[in-house]
Amino acid sequence: MKRFALAIAVGTVAVSSSISTVFAATAPCEETLKTLRAAEATAALSAADKTKVSELETKGIERCNADDDKRADDFFAQAMKVMGK
Repeated sequence: MKRFALAIAVGTVAVSSSISTVFAATAPCEETLKTLRAAEATAALSAADKTKVSELETKGIERCNADDDKRADDFFAQAMKVMGK
C-alpha cells in the first residue's frame, strides 16, 4: 500500500511540474504584439526594414489568431531583431 501511495505521489508531482513548464514557456502573443507595436512606433526603420517587420507582424498575428502563441512569439521576436530591439 505504501508503494502504491508513493507511486501516485511521484506521478502527480512529475505530471504537474511538466504541465507548469509548458504553460510558462511562452508569453501570451497578445502581450508580445503590444510590445512589438510599441517598439515599432519609436523605431526609425528603412523602407525595406518596415516591409520585413510588417510581414513578420502579419505572420505572427495569423499564428496568434490560430492560438499558436509559441510560433506567433517567434515571428514577433524576429521582427524585434530586425528593429534592433
